[in-house]
Order: sequence, then C-alpha cells, then structure tokens
Amino acid sequence: MKITTIVGARPQFIKLAPFSKKIRERYDETIIHTGQHYDPNMSGNFFQELQIPAPDYNLEIGSESHGVQTGQMLIALEKIVVKEKPDLLVVFGDTNSTLAGALVGSKLQIP
Repeated sequence: MKITTIVGARPQFIKLAPFSKKIRERYDETIIHTGQHYDPNMSGNFFQELQIPAPDYNLEIGSESHGVQTGQMLIALEKIVVKEKPDLLVVFGDTNSTLAGALVGSKLQIP
C-alpha cells in the first residue's frame, strides 16, 4: 500500500512524527510539505528534532491570502497525487494544507 501524507504547519509536523515512523514499518509513504509554515523555526527544525524523514516534495507555497494559498496548494497537490497514485491520503488538522489535501483526495476519489 502506498500512502501519501500531506502536511504544512507546525502542529501537523508534531502529529506526523509518530505516524510516519509507524507507517513506514509496513507501507511506502510519500510526504508532501505544502510550505504553509516555511521558516526554519516553524518547519525545518521540527523535521530534524522529531526525526521525521525529509519531505519527498516541498511545494514552498509560503504566505498568501487564504484563498490564494489554498488554490496554489490544490493545483500543486493534484499534480503530485496524480503522478504518485497513492492508495490513501492522510491529512492532519484544520489548516489550509488540510483543506487542500482533503479536496484533492475527494476529487480524485482517494480515501
């Protein structure tokens, strides 16, 4: 089974750490970082300190209005998900990254 995990903000990185460690014991995981939080203190340091594998994709979306940020994420995520063809998408929380990931999964009919 191929699992794609979509994260983009500090609280999601914290949730990703134990999840990714366990998932990788049995499944292939692709991590997509939307770049919603991009400052080293809000992003990169969490990956290092929590020993999360480096993202396979970093969209580097950055700061924009909610609509622009979410729209850019939708476009970029859809391209990657179509290419990767995961069996399952995982999103955490209630951020723009979560909304964009959930919409892509729903529209592409990926649980």
